[in-house]
Amino acid sequence: MLWACVLLPHLALDTVLRCHPFPDQPLALVTGPAQRRVLSAVNAAAAARGLHRGQAIAAAQALCGDLQAMDDDPARRERARDFLAAWAYRYSSQVSTGVPGALLLEVQGSLGLFGPWPAFEARLREDLAALGFRHRIALAPNAAAAAVLAGCHDGLAVTTPEVLRGALSQVPVARARLPGGAAPALERMAIRTLGQVLALPRASLGQRFGAGVLAHLDRLLGQAHETLALYQPPDFFDAKVELNYDVESSQALLFPLRRLTADLAAYLAGRDGGVSRFVLRLGHEGRDDTEVAVGLLAPERAPATLFELARGRLERVAVPAPVRTLRLLARELPPFVPASRELFEARPQQSVDWPALRERLRARLGNDAVYGLAPVADHRPEHCFKRVQGVAEPAPPSGFDPPRPTWLLARPIPLRGPAPRVLSGPERIETGWWDGGDVQRDYYVVETAQGQRAWAFCAPGETGAYMLHGWFA
Repeated sequence: MLWACVLLPHLALDTVLRCHPFPDQPLALVTGPAQRRVLSAVNAAAAARGLHRGQAIAAAQALCGDLQAMDDDPARRERARDFLAAWAYRYSSQVSTGVPGALLLEVQGSLGLFGPWPAFEARLREDLAALGFRHRIALAPNAAAAAVLAGCHDGLAVTTPEVLRGALSQVPVARARLPGGAAPALERMAIRTLGQVLALPRASLGQRFGAGVLAHLDRLLGQAHETLALYQPPDFFDAKVELNYDVESSQALLFPLRRLTADLAAYLAGRDGGVSRFVLRLGHEGRDDTEVAVGLLAPERAPATLFELARGRLERVAVPAPVRTLRLLARELPPFVPASRELFEARPQQSVDWPALRERLRARLGNDAVYGLAPVADHRPEHCFKRVQGVAEPAPPSGFDPPRPTWLLARPIPLRGPAPRVLSGPERIETGWWDGGDVQRDYYVVETAQGQRAWAFCAPGETGAYMLHGWFA
């Protein structure tokens, strides 16, 4: 087996910065009791002003008057880690979050699908950069060694046990993730590297530091079985962005909305599914949330499409109060079937696929503006179709399919002008006696003097007084 460790050294800060509209302004995360609030993480702009981790919030605000401080929320960090685990699930069925601040992926079984490790690693890094998370990645024959090596050598790939022991020997004791207080005690004994620890007598090492240290060393070297709790992706997507400032217009929500829809798309790609409906909840202070439902006619998962649909719905909503949080909740996640394409499809660059255009029109014009047509078992033209929400199934083929116009008028009108030329007909439709709307008509396909093809009818047995009912394309 081969395990990759994706170490996320700035997970708490990146979780905030990736959804912040102004990440280049001084920002810091704050933790600690109310009597002594200190900085737990700072971005590059705050560090350039002299701010650092562990600094008191009062001193930081004195140095940087425009500092934006946010609480370091452990729950927010856990949500981000779970989201990344769901993203990683698209690359491996064995994903673990057992190491704090890191993800572990078994990648041996995925190399045949995603290519050799250098290409696979480049793909992981590209995705993580697009998602907005700084990272370090290492590869090793077991998960424990991968976690240790990722903290010391970004990009290191060890594939054999023989090379693994040499790579671990160079690891500083302080970064070996030894349990308990073993690392400080070993450093006080002038033991600086893991190689020096491995050279010590095993019995004496166990007697001095306990069986936990020996078990950890065995796991690092691949000499003991690893038991990892594997991640299982949830059956729904739920993500929230805390704005930490008042937003009074829907336009100011577009930046966090784009991030949320991109996260939803990454989650859907991980489970190889789509979404048919999701809900945006605008959180206000002191009043109920504003709910914006986004329904789709067919499952989608393209991030650009999801963002355009959500934006179209959001722009039609009047924000009743300042917004402090934006939440996206998706529970209807049916299987996703990509649209079939031609091998050498030539589509103009500026054109839009029909499913994307259809959903965009519904988002802009409303649910009732775009609909499907489903056949009804009724021969009367004005009653043979009905409106349906969603994508209508095509009518089953029949033995006889008479011509029907693509444009059916709302009601028949007299056909004016010179007498038309009859192309085909008559087709008699005589039905509807059971509901009081009985009709008796002889339909013809005719050509007008202007060369237009029309669908018109007369009373049975008569010709000349045509009633226009539709036009052929």
